[in-house]
Amino acid sequence: MYTAITRDIRVSVDPIYLEDQSQPEDGQYVWAYHVRIENIGTQTVTLRHRYWRITDARGKVHEVRGAGVVGEQPILEPGAVFEYTSGTPLGTPSGIMLGTYSMETPEGDEFDVAIPAFSLDSPYMPVSIQ
Repeated sequence: MYTAITRDIRVSVDPIYLEDQSQPEDGQYVWAYHVRIENIGTQTVTLRHRYWRITDARGKVHEVRGAGVVGEQPILEPGAVFEYTSGTPLGTPSGIMLGTYSMETPEGDEFDVAIPAFSLDSPYMPVSIQ
């Protein structure tokens, strides 16, 4: 589990390699990632936008921007938790994802919350220790 806290918003991510959806012989590797967003502060916030930076093992970068997450713009009151699961394919057996969520307070104050960098690892990525 990977975790980051920004302005009393805790974001935790748990990536899972999806063997049944991947086709390594064709260079297709798929992961799901479960995200938990917790408001550990005292102010209500609304998740307005997401930004993802996905980098494969060759250094190829893919950026994703959009409104909300999984079709929603969740409102997180103090103590609230929002969870969802999504996924990403890669053409390599490993990669890294990171990003931000843009939050807005009821007063219109906007700020970015860090999504921690997390590793996408498959059993097909050779590991070597030098």
